[in-house]
Amino acid sequence: MKTLLSDKKVSMRDALSETILKFTQEDENVYVLDGDLATSTKIDIVANENPKKFLQMGIAEQNMMSVAAGLTTTGIQPWTFTFAAFLAKRAIDQIQVQIAQPKLNVKMVGGYSGLLTGLTGKTHQALEDIAIFRSLANMVVLAPADATEVKKVMEFARSYDGPVYIRLARDAYPILFPNDYNFKLGKAVTLNEGTDVTIISTGTQTSRSLEAAEKLEAEGVSVAVVHMPSIKPIDKEAIIKAAETTGAIVTAEEHSIIGGLGSAVAEVLVEEKPVPMLRVGVKDRNSESGPNEQMLEKYEISPNHVAQAVKDVLKKK
Repeated sequence: MKTLLSDKKVSMRDALSETILKFTQEDENVYVLDGDLATSTKIDIVANENPKKFLQMGIAEQNMMSVAAGLTTTGIQPWTFTFAAFLAKRAIDQIQVQIAQPKLNVKMVGGYSGLLTGLTGKTHQALEDIAIFRSLANMVVLAPADATEVKKVMEFARSYDGPVYIRLARDAYPILFPNDYNFKLGKAVTLNEGTDVTIISTGTQTSRSLEAAEKLEAEGVSVAVVHMPSIKPIDKEAIIKAAETTGAIVTAEEHSIIGGLGSAVAEVLVEEKPVPMLRVGVKDRNSESGPNEQMLEKYEISPNHVAQAVKDVLKKK
């Protein structure tokens, strides 16, 4: 079994901070708007080293998005930063009406997504953001799996003329991609070849899916792992190919099973190539705070749960 898993773990926030500072230094039109969380998201590097490009908007996310919409009409490319929960739920009206509908060139980075948000509590966890953002017309929705891919999707977003939502996690994750990795909008990445079943994952769940696949391989199950960094637009061809090649699919995401990656994949399959499928994600329930490993187990998204879903879906073939 060949995977790109590495023992080296790097925080997505570190990759984010280095990249956005570089953007503000290289491009006179790139500005950072912060929702009073610069220390947590680590974009305080811009405030410290390039303060003229840093706009502190305070705990006023709705106003921040309105300001971003106004700035972009003057030729500025605003990058807005806060927690994913606040972008997706507190400021969604401004995002929909002022940014998505007119397809303005605003970049939105949602930090601390999913369950593992450092004991911040359910109010600060985002399990619905993919569902919300992918429902907006003109919106691009991206969920990188490691620090390398964070840089690559940010480079894409910088060059793309339109609204982009990037979903990031708080903690460090294994490096899966080499420095010369080339992110392509709307394209999946096959990380492991297999013939029995395909795991289609996104964001933080991709490294866990590789871990599950490695365990299953030792038990004699041939598992393909397809990483889906671009949730909207989604790679329909990759999904159909997976269905044709292995005949069974498991989706994995650190997000609600309602409306996220699993729903997006199911939509493609039911129209194009119906095959047995199971979704690994947070069930229809509220979350809580706790240590990472306990949270993964309680909300049934750990590598063990991914592996069990594979075994269950194989029974449906």
